[in-house]
Amino acid sequence: CVLGHEISGTVAALGPGVDGPEVGTRVVSAFIMPCGTCRHCARGRDDLCERFFALNRLRGTLYDGETRLRRQDGTPLWMYSMAGLAEYAVVPATDVFPLPGDLALDASAIIGCAMFTAYGAARHGAQLQLGDRVAVVAVGGVGSNLIQVCRAFGASKVIAVDVRADKLEAATRLGATDVVDGSSENAVERVRELTGGEGVDVAFEALGRPQTFTQAFEMTRDGGRMVAVGIAPGTTTADVEITRLVRREIHVAGSYGARTRADMPDILQLAAQGFFRPERVVTDTVPLDDVDRVYGALDRGEIVGRVVVTP
Repeated sequence: CVLGHEISGTVAALGPGVDGPEVGTRVVSAFIMPCGTCRHCARGRDDLCERFFALNRLRGTLYDGETRLRRQDGTPLWMYSMAGLAEYAVVPATDVFPLPGDLALDASAIIGCAMFTAYGAARHGAQLQLGDRVAVVAVGGVGSNLIQVCRAFGASKVIAVDVRADKLEAATRLGATDVVDGSSENAVERVRELTGGEGVDVAFEALGRPQTFTQAFEMTRDGGRMVAVGIAPGTTTADVEITRLVRREIHVAGSYGARTRADMPDILQLAAQGFFRPERVVTDTVPLDDVDRVYGALDRGEIVGRVVVTP
């Protein structure tokens, strides 16, 4: 399987009958590639696209059931999203968006997942309101963008929670009003102290671990919203206090990403206007030959922000 679900590039060719950006246009794509025709896409829920999950995520193909990649002996190579860790990628026309002229091509690759996911979590998952107090638990690639997006949406307080000092320093540069080092203090207690004992209006969990999921729930105020963004291995579960969930009406939502066709133009416009900029999150750019080393660093939690891979 060829990975690479976060890409930007230049249009090299159009398929037969495709009405899309002209050859040579700088473009970006979201990792959720909507088919545009299933029952979810028909009602604007591109984030739930049935064919994307059934054919791409479960089978590694595009929507005709075929992969576009093969080994030299002809055996198929499966695709994760558009298989962007390559010199060329085949992307459905429903997922190709021209990049505004002042955005850097390489750094803009992260718009298609890290920023796209953060935007979806804030706008749809949390329905973030002006003045909301927010906690972001785990400020890696997606968490870093959540800080930018929440500030752009008018959050009055954005508390970054992590166990690495370098990631908390980066979070401050991106607009976090407060930071909590979970390696040296009780994160839930500290977040509650920072909100007058009440808890935050919205807590985002951006790691996908049971401990951080429970922490995000516990630092959410009565009547508040907790949004789970981090992906966990397999059938991982987390503990929450059911009685508090019910009696104090804590709203818990999952958010996988934004809604590609409706949201990508807005995301690109906000980025072009400077409300959030991809280059603020990108901390390194490496050649394709170094991708194994970078994935190892990512697995060890050593990457601050996002690293861009160039062919």
